[in-house]
Amino acid sequence: MESIESVLLSWLGENRVWVVSVFLIVLATALAAWAFGRFVQKLALRAEKTVNPWDDALVGALSPPGQVFLWLLGLTVAAQRAGQATGAEIFALAEPAREIGLILVMSWFAWRFSHSAERNLCNPRYIGKPMDATTVRAIGKLVRASIAITAGIVIMQFLGYSVSGVLAFGGIGGLAVGFAAKDLLANFFGGLMIYLDRPFAVGDWIRSPDRQIEGTVEDIGWRLTRIRTFDMRPVYVPNSVFTQISVENPSRMLNRRIFETIGIRYEDAHLMAVIVADVKKMLQQHPEIDANRTLIVNFNSFAASSLDFFVYTFTRTTDWVRYHEIKQDVLLNVLKVVERHGASCAFPTSTIHIADIPSLAREAALDS
Repeated sequence: MESIESVLLSWLGENRVWVVSVFLIVLATALAAWAFGRFVQKLALRAEKTVNPWDDALVGALSPPGQVFLWLLGLTVAAQRAGQATGAEIFALAEPAREIGLILVMSWFAWRFSHSAERNLCNPRYIGKPMDATTVRAIGKLVRASIAITAGIVIMQFLGYSVSGVLAFGGIGGLAVGFAAKDLLANFFGGLMIYLDRPFAVGDWIRSPDRQIEGTVEDIGWRLTRIRTFDMRPVYVPNSVFTQISVENPSRMLNRRIFETIGIRYEDAHLMAVIVADVKKMLQQHPEIDANRTLIVNFNSFAASSLDFFVYTFTRTTDWVRYHEIKQDVLLNVLKVVERHGASCAFPTSTIHIADIPSLAREAALDS
């Protein structure tokens, strides 16, 4: 029984067998890539039934790096077969291309896996209490930086470059690079300090009394921090700025303060004591007021047209919208207390005293 190779030799001739071999290798590669894609799709369907962040990240990272790896392997093998048959020097590049491509594909897979894992660890679908987004993003960026640096070093070593020489050059030229890129380095270390000190995180509302910066933190990069202002404009702040300014973080408040001054009329002075006492009692019994914090209601000043007392207290909530609802309710209750005692809130008034009116009246009476 004749072998397949002998049949091909008799049909095409010895010089054309490699064409068929290359065709079969490419065909097998295409089928393998298609089968791998179907396999990954089935894995994805199975992974969707679970709430494990790692298997979803792994399946999501397999495609397309897996197909690219199969095509890289198949095409380089086909190129080597063609090189053996034709002797063309260009096909000698197939083996180093496969080695470098393998490093790049593995790095691509690891990069995609870290991105998917970072996204899943911040998603409440996978974890009941998601990890802190700022910490996860910082770790993810460090991992991806490590992947890129490692891949670059391995490729340079494979190409015959001395890694120790490159590192020595980096040490010698570090001073010059440092002077040339001092702003870039300042921003990098500023971002590192934000990750370590954690004065704010992604999603926090921050503001600076030193600069006109206020809004919600959307992203903390290695060079810039993106802040969305309340009128929805993005503000990009270099990280080095945060090492030179003070930053308030209202998102981390424990309570919100109500501090208001209310004035009643001078003719209601005899009611001031009972009004102040009842307002204080109302605040102590209010379900949304934190009585464990400082709570003060006191008569404190003789104003130009009113007797003023102030209300100083804290709400339990820190939510901005809910705080204003509570503040409105407190102020309306204060008005009810004032009105219940028959008093009124004062408004600006003035009294004009004319000392000469009696004498003018007597002169008018004599003249008449």
